[in-house]
Amino acid sequence: MPQSRNDLHDNAKKTSIGVLQGCLTDSIDLYNATRHAHWNVKGPHFSALHTMFEEFYTTLATDIDELAERLVQLGGTAMGTSQSVQGSTRLPAYPTDIKAGMDHVKALLDRYAMVAKALREGIDATDEAGDADTADILTGVSKNADKALWMLEAHTQG
Repeated sequence: MPQSRNDLHDNAKKTSIGVLQGCLTDSIDLYNATRHAHWNVKGPHFSALHTMFEEFYTTLATDIDELAERLVQLGGTAMGTSQSVQGSTRLPAYPTDIKAGMDHVKALLDRYAMVAKALREGIDATDEAGDADTADILTGVSKNADKALWMLEAHTQG
């Protein structure tokens, strides 16, 4: 690890860097999927979904920056190129042949649920490793993922 005055133990840093990189990669992939849905959505709920998807990827952009900056603060290298994301994402490939709004909602639902679960697991892992600051960042990002998940689920009910 590079020299730093950050007194967090090396094991906590190593754990947090690994968790953050996984969440970063998945979040970038989710950002790209959400942008794809925003650009390509069609159907009777076009306007509402188009706007909602834009709100989601705007929030994701801020969250991605938080994850990446914390990762670098701890001595890691934030890997966010298209090539590194493609090779490391834990999300399934987003279907590029769908157009209908509800098909995009369902595809995004699965992916937001996966990211939300990984964030919660990351909160536990980084807290257990002794890195409360990273756990706090992940908690904030998790709240945003859960809100998006709730909003997507609301479109499938009633």
